[in-house]
Amino acid sequence: MKKVLLFAVICFTLVLAACSGSNSTSSKDSKSKNEYPAETLNVVIPFGPGGGTDLHIRKIIEIIQKNDWYNGDIKIENREGGSGATGWGFVNSKKGDPYILTATSASLFTTPLVSDLGFTYESFTPVALMGADDLFLLVKEESDIKNIDDFIAAAKAKKLKIGGVGQVSDEMIIPNMFAEAAGFEFDYVPFQGAGELTSALLSDSLDAIVGNPTRALGQIEGGLMRPLAFSGVERFPALKDVPTFTELGYEVNLSQPRGVLLAGDVDESVQQYWIDTIKKVYETDEWKQFVEETGLSDRYLEGAEFKALLDETSEKYSTSIEKYNK
Repeated sequence: MKKVLLFAVICFTLVLAACSGSNSTSSKDSKSKNEYPAETLNVVIPFGPGGGTDLHIRKIIEIIQKNDWYNGDIKIENREGGSGATGWGFVNSKKGDPYILTATSASLFTTPLVSDLGFTYESFTPVALMGADDLFLLVKEESDIKNIDDFIAAAKAKKLKIGGVGQVSDEMIIPNMFAEAAGFEFDYVPFQGAGELTSALLSDSLDAIVGNPTRALGQIEGGLMRPLAFSGVERFPALKDVPTFTELGYEVNLSQPRGVLLAGDVDESVQQYWIDTIKKVYETDEWKQFVEETGLSDRYLEGAEFKALLDETSEKYSTSIEKYNK
């Protein structure tokens, strides 16, 4: 009888302990949710330093830190390689982690279309669109090519080498669209990052490059590169003398959304926290100045509306890749 009683007491004690542990864990999880953010934020940039994606996301984080809108440390890391696949692959491996932030780029749509990477743009949690990018066709300032007619003539005389970031990206698609419209062929040379692309043009390893305003403007204003045409619907505000492809008679346009993403499967409250935070960044004068200086198209969308734009953009890139990536 005593053994039976002792056994019952032990079982009862274990049940109480389990309940207590369960309640403690539940309380801890609840507390963790309520205290978000409470850990270091890891910002993963899937390209090298100095490129459009890098400059864009760093400016967002800079404004957040200046205004103390994140209660914790922020670590920024460039994980370049594979046209963004290395960085986004890492973020994809962190599903459910509320302390991982990354950015969109054209390669987020194009790279998974040609390689089985285990993720697509839908693998991540959309936060907000913070502008859109179009591209310049650029030659070295000392080049004999002075305008778009010179370029077409040179391209028809011999096959030119045009460089861009990414094996399959908007920087591959735009020159293909132009070549098809103008009737010439060229060799596309892909690079992993903006720095080596710029170096290749300035060292005469390339005849031309395609680049977004964020990274190209400094080179243009510094007298190192000459823009021949812009792929936006309207002329670039800071370089009004550079015509668009459209006004030159070539239907060449494919905008790149610049946005913020979280890892997949994060809690909705975390997504909303970042929507609220990024919206505050968008509303600052500093951000408006950045948009004006870098030539971003001034657009803002959040949550479901941003997701709808990503769906639409993915379809456009899919059609272009099928046509030009042969």
